[in-house]
Amino acid sequence: MKSVVITGATSGIGLETARVLAAQGFFLIGIGRSVENCKRAEKSIFSDYPKAKIKYFTADLIQQREVLRVAGEVQDCLSENCDSALDVLINNAGCVRSWYTTTDEGYEQQFALNHLAAFLLTYKLLPMLKKAKGRIIMTGSKSHKGTKVHWADVMLHKGYNPLKAYKQSKLCNILFARGLNDRFAGVGIRAYVVDPGLVNTDIGNKNTGTLVNLIWTLRKRHGVSPAVPAKNYAFLCECDDPPEGLYYYLCRERSYSRQVTQENADRLFVLSERLCGISYNDLDL
Repeated sequence: MKSVVITGATSGIGLETARVLAAQGFFLIGIGRSVENCKRAEKSIFSDYPKAKIKYFTADLIQQREVLRVAGEVQDCLSENCDSALDVLINNAGCVRSWYTTTDEGYEQQFALNHLAAFLLTYKLLPMLKKAKGRIIMTGSKSHKGTKVHWADVMLHKGYNPLKAYKQSKLCNILFARGLNDRFAGVGIRAYVVDPGLVNTDIGNKNTGTLVNLIWTLRKRHGVSPAVPAKNYAFLCECDDPPEGLYYYLCRERSYSRQVTQENADRLFVLSERLCGISYNDLDL
């Protein structure tokens, strides 16, 4: 039985992907921000697939201590149910912010949740991914194109712009995937980025100001159902042989930003390790 961990698994793309993979017989571990949302999501999947194997955990992944706590719970769950092997990790949790807001560590929240949470959770689960020769999937965005990592001010303290922060975080997703492949493809681990396109979800309505909330409410009406990108995640999860590409949209490999270089990926890896207080080199892989 294959196993999958999905963050942001209580609504939108994460919930729909969880539903699809549960139907395919995956042992599903979902992570959501509140107990109520986790219970609602679990009930929703069970109502359609009563024999599904599901376990939900609650964590506010924007805070690193919460990532570390839930990672331990997930490790225990995989040990009990899947012989400590993880086939797929889907780093889907993300946020949009209207103003400059920081985590307890002092990190800008879009950078913290959209990138650093995935970086730290992947680190904690990487030995289990290695055991299964697993796959790591990031939820990206076409908005990673036409931007860069602001190395001198990665938290954007000066002249904060929420869209600039979001676009930078999405570029970090694909740089992280590139960095993972450079380091761990040799031990059977592969990383990918899914561009879901414009999807009718509530990401722009959560903890945002009046203007962003209004703009997103109008814009998302033109988006596709979360069921559409869910097929892309399922495609990358179910292929017997790991696909060779890095960046996928509608189940097809697509081109990506020229900023996605080994030099930038390595630079982001070093920075992210410092911000998380970890070193991937310490893992016994």
